[in-house]
Amino acid sequence: MGNLRQLTDSQQVGLLFVMVFGVLILASLAAFWRSLREMTPEQAARYRRFSRDLRAVWIGAVLFWVSWSLGAVVATVLFAVVSFLALREFITLTHTRRGDHRALLAAFFVVLPMQYVLAGGRAFNLFSVFIPVYAFAVLPILSALGNDATRFLERTAKIQWGTMVCVYGMSHAPALLLLSFKGYEQRGAFLVLYIVLVVAVSQIVQEAASRRLRRRPVARHISRSFSWRTWLLGAAAGGIVGGLLYWITPFKPAQSILIGLIAAGCGTLGDLVMKALKRDAGVESWGRGSVTGAVGLLDRVAPLCFAAPVFFHSVRWYFGA
Repeated sequence: MGNLRQLTDSQQVGLLFVMVFGVLILASLAAFWRSLREMTPEQAARYRRFSRDLRAVWIGAVLFWVSWSLGAVVATVLFAVVSFLALREFITLTHTRRGDHRALLAAFFVVLPMQYVLAGGRAFNLFSVFIPVYAFAVLPILSALGNDATRFLERTAKIQWGTMVCVYGMSHAPALLLLSFKGYEQRGAFLVLYIVLVVAVSQIVQEAASRRLRRRPVARHISRSFSWRTWLLGAAAGGIVGGLLYWITPFKPAQSILIGLIAAGCGTLGDLVMKALKRDAGVESWGRGSVTGAVGLLDRVAPLCFAAPVFFHSVRWYFGA
């Protein structure tokens, strides 16, 4: 592993492409072969879940490739588009009224682009507080100016929470591209790959463990598959992947395992939170009834939206970036 850190950036990227896309191609071929065989309803359900998880990993791998090949500006715009679609998917399935139109317009066309402009401009101090401080103060004011008090607290909280997850959380992924500190200049795309793979593997392992292990659900009315045992297994898998990828990061092996463990744990807990929101909205998938054209997008990016801010601020705090 030590020798891998001595490779040039291009050599490391080439090796990672062979490893990541090679594994994904093999997994996709295996899934295709499995789809040709007859399956029971239970097996078909497991196959659909596996296919969903595999698509999520493909999306993450492609995002990394785009981030590296086209540069930080294009990648930031790409993530902004993903944020827009995810927020639209969220708002489509939550209760809003005519009085919220000002707040919604501000969330989509002022707060979202401003957050990504701050990320692209490396104004990380303002980037970190713009939404949780300034946007959280302005959005309820705009809703109040709509002169509609019906379920005002619930409506406002949903707009704020959608903005927090879909915009604030997601914006930290491209912000990783722009982190630069001594000894790790212009290599932020590796941090994006790291967090995407850690979160994706953690989700897959937790889902697989929940189907094979006896467990006692922690929140039965929200998720019958989530338990502390499966959560620990998922987080541990994320830590192991983080340790294996330490050579593309500025971390030492033990540090990489720890930060992978933390990021994976946050991602899977964030997925539980989004399941609670789906239960409240009365849907099984964020894509159900969506008009975004990106069916179920939020289901696939939600864990990253929770893990990326924790990872970004941990790295920035530790290295003083």
